[in-house]
Amino acid sequence: MAKRKEENFFSPENAKRPRQEELEDFDKDGDEDECTVSFTNGTSTLTAAEVGIIESIQLKNFMCHSMLGPFKFGSNVNFVVGNNGSGKSAVLTALIVGLGGKAVATNRGSSLKGFVKDGQSSADISITLRNRGDDAFKANVYGDSIVVQQHISMDGSRSYKLKSETGNVVSTRKEELIAILDHFNIQVDNPVSVLTQEMSKQFLQSKNEGDKYKFFMKATQLEQMKEDYSYIMETKERTKEQINQGEERLTELKRQCLEKEERFQSIAGLSTMKTNLEYLKHEMAWAVVNEIEKQLNAIRDNIKIGEERAARLDRKMEEQQVRLNEAEKNYKDIQDKLEKISQETNARAPECMALKADVTAKKRAYNEAEVLYNRSLNEYKALKKDDEQLCKRIEELKSTDQSLEPERLERQKKISWLKERVKALQDQENSVNQEIEQFQQAIEKDKEEYTRIKGEELDVKHILNYHQRQLKELKDSKTDRLKRFGPHVPALLEAIDDAYRRGHFTYKPIGPLGACIHLRDPELALAIESCLKGLLQAYCCHNHADERVLQALMKRFYLPGTSRPQIIVSEFRNEMYDVRHRAAYHPEFPTVLTALEIDNAVVANSLIDMRSIETVLLIKSNTVARAVMQSQKPPKNCREAFTADGDQVFAGRYYSSENTRPKFLSKDVDSEISDLEKEVENKKAQILNLQQHLSALEKDIKCNEELLKRCQVHYKELKMKIRKSISEIRELENIEEHPSVDIATLEDEAQENKSKMKMVEKNMEQQKENMEYLKSLKIEAENKYDAIKLKINQLSELADPLKDELNLADSEVDNQKRGKRHYEEKQKEHLDTLNKKKRELDMKEKELEEKMSQARQICPERIEVKKSASLLDKEINRLRQKIQAEHASHGDREEIMRQYQEARETYLNLDNKVRTLKRFIKLLEEIMTHRYKTYQQFRRCLTLRCKLYFDNLLSQRTYCGKMNFDHKNETLTISVQPGEGNKAAFNDMRALSGGERSFSTVCFILSLWSIAESPFRCLDEFDVYMDMVNRRIAMDMILKMADSQRFRQFILLTPQSMSSLPSSKLIRILRMSDPERGQTTLPFRPVTQEEEDDRS
Repeated sequence: MAKRKEENFFSPENAKRPRQEELEDFDKDGDEDECTVSFTNGTSTLTAAEVGIIESIQLKNFMCHSMLGPFKFGSNVNFVVGNNGSGKSAVLTALIVGLGGKAVATNRGSSLKGFVKDGQSSADISITLRNRGDDAFKANVYGDSIVVQQHISMDGSRSYKLKSETGNVVSTRKEELIAILDHFNIQVDNPVSVLTQEMSKQFLQSKNEGDKYKFFMKATQLEQMKEDYSYIMETKERTKEQINQGEERLTELKRQCLEKEERFQSIAGLSTMKTNLEYLKHEMAWAVVNEIEKQLNAIRDNIKIGEERAARLDRKMEEQQVRLNEAEKNYKDIQDKLEKISQETNARAPECMALKADVTAKKRAYNEAEVLYNRSLNEYKALKKDDEQLCKRIEELKSTDQSLEPERLERQKKISWLKERVKALQDQENSVNQEIEQFQQAIEKDKEEYTRIKGEELDVKHILNYHQRQLKELKDSKTDRLKRFGPHVPALLEAIDDAYRRGHFTYKPIGPLGACIHLRDPELALAIESCLKGLLQAYCCHNHADERVLQALMKRFYLPGTSRPQIIVSEFRNEMYDVRHRAAYHPEFPTVLTALEIDNAVVANSLIDMRSIETVLLIKSNTVARAVMQSQKPPKNCREAFTADGDQVFAGRYYSSENTRPKFLSKDVDSEISDLEKEVENKKAQILNLQQHLSALEKDIKCNEELLKRCQVHYKELKMKIRKSISEIRELENIEEHPSVDIATLEDEAQENKSKMKMVEKNMEQQKENMEYLKSLKIEAENKYDAIKLKINQLSELADPLKDELNLADSEVDNQKRGKRHYEEKQKEHLDTLNKKKRELDMKEKELEEKMSQARQICPERIEVKKSASLLDKEINRLRQKIQAEHASHGDREEIMRQYQEARETYLNLDNKVRTLKRFIKLLEEIMTHRYKTYQQFRRCLTLRCKLYFDNLLSQRTYCGKMNFDHKNETLTISVQPGEGNKAAFNDMRALSGGERSFSTVCFILSLWSIAESPFRCLDEFDVYMDMVNRRIAMDMILKMADSQRFRQFILLTPQSMSSLPSSKLIRILRMSDPERGQTTLPFRPVTQEEEDDRS
């Protein structure tokens, strides 16, 4: 069917002008120029065809020819000339067959195998189509040419190869060839495009008006449209019958469906449950995959972090070794200095002790002499006073006359003297009493000092015993780490294992908790122990039944009255609590939870429950800890903090730790043992010094007690004298008559008193000399002692900083050793863990592949699952139990559900089909009504154009004619008047001569060419029945049309020589030599330029 309309090509103003593009040669040999010359007087310049024309054709073993071609055609007019049998018709037949036409369309055979040359197994056809310009078909794939190769087998089958310009095979499918032909609008079965010799003869000789009409319908493809419409109407009627049958069937199906639905309603819930069960199984399959993928991602992240951490550990190991070497060198230097000072101090220690003892002895001797001297001095003063009173009394008696009352006066004097004596004795009593108080205070002070030193000795002994026990436990823990948590712990754990194997526990208890945790930083060991305290020795149980069993086991190892480890009862969980929302956070300091490596979630959860370790910060420096917790607002969620010394810091309080070193969490056991051994030796030396001090205090107390007794005896004597004198005074005061005073007695008493004074004075002088001598000795001893003490103190002052430095250096060495061992252990442990994680990763990847394969078998399309596998498993089990219960109560629900589903599906499908068909019929009627009107209008336009072109072509020979289309009866009547229109009557074509009829037929064909589209036109022996005049006129008409349609290709086959054709580069004549007897290849010889020049 024509796709483009063409105007009358006889008038220049109406001539259709093809695309004015740059001309290209139709082949590589430059057989044609880009610009062409018109055959007529027209002056328009037209371009050559770009797509769809035949560039060349080649045949092999086709029909009776072994080899034909290759024939190269021009882009406009091509004449294939030759005698009968030269292969002209074979070329046209090959063109039809090679481009997919059927064998019957060639009128040369009914089957393809008839085209294979006798004696050969196959035939080959190669056709090259031009493919240039903007309308090219897949220009980037095929290039400027498309080569269509067809291979025909002896059994009648054929195959295609579609090649590009470069010879590469692009496709072997016939669909590709059909797409190419549709794109180029090539119709090999349309007689307007390809008019074979047989069809040409049949058409020229036919006198049936119906055949002419059919020829017109087929040439314009209106026949195909009509057949399509007829087929559509038949389909419509059949569809209406199906709708009627379907509606009758729907009534019955609806009744059956309602019956099945009543039964199904009772089991609809079961179907839903089974559907849910299947979906849960699908979710379960992919949930397992999701969990493994999460585990894989976690393992990969851990491995990546682990590898980074391994590199950091290597660097830290190197840094730690450097620090250890520096610390050991510093420790050795300080130790050498301190050793030198210690040797000098030890050399002076015996001399210092001896001088101290000498000072103590001389001080004691001086004190005793001083007491004796004071006692004699007091006695001398009392005697001197008595002597003065006696002398005064004697003088008074001598100088005074005898009075009337001599006795009274004498009594009064005696009383006065006695009173003065009592006063002197009382002064002595006070002095002695002061001495007694001094001695009592000294004794009391010494006893208090003795008690204090004795208590200190007991404390040191207690600490020594504790250190000795701890030292024994540490030595035992070298072979078994668990003994650090108590000597009975290994045996208790064995008993727990045995009880668990016997099934006494629901879950095996976990403990001691201190053995289940590991420090990330060894320097925080004391801080963590101060925080956790007794929890380090505690055990965890799943329930109270397990707790009772564990209590019974502990009674076997812990005696009554002794403390037992704490037991924590909490349900065991496999996942650690999520404490991110309530945990303390500080960018510089860790919490107890983050400072520990806890592999067991139960241990972590127990410590979180019992101690809230996620809220406790660890800050090494005491000053920094006070600043963080007290000088500013504490970090969010932080309740308290612990320092590296074990001190506990709150927002408003600070508690110092009683412990100086960790007991359970220290990993450097050898260092701990060494430190404890040094502590034990120090405590023993401290006890020895305390015992020596106690012995010296005992001696001082004994000496002071003897001096106290002497003073107490002297005090009693003075008391007795005072009481005696007071008694005498009372007696004298009570006597009414007094005897006469005897002066001689008083003089004797005075003389006796003076003798005593001289003795006391002499004794006092001796005691004073002795006291002065002892004082000089004491001062000399004190000076010597102070001198050597000063030297020792000076050495101690030098040694104390060095000791502090040595302790710090020793601590630093120990820390660095512990750090090194820590990093070595960490590195080994980390590498083992890393390798284990890698092996676990390989196993998990294999497991993931297996699980994904299983999941795809269950559910090919992956679905998103939000629930965990355990939860889905519980839901599946619950649903299965429910389905089993439903089955047990209602019988075979599957059969009922299947019957209902089948009935409902059948009903809905048929109902949907009927509805769809009704809509289709309605739409089809609307479309067909519109399209049939369009078809009639299109048919009317084509007939009018055909008549117009036919009249114009007949006028070339002053013929007149008319075409009468009877679409109802499907006839075409052509009437032609050879002479002038007003002098002769119209004659039917059957009344015309052969040449006139051939000329009229050519006009009819050219009219059809004008209204039908095709890139090329082929005519085989069109002038077979024409005389020379009509042939010449017909030829001019064809060439004129070709000149006006240079974008189309014309291939004309004729036995004539065509020597009378005008000379033009747009005309190509392909001359075929006459076949010779026995010839297998017919050569093609194109017209040379010399022949064309001679002919012109």
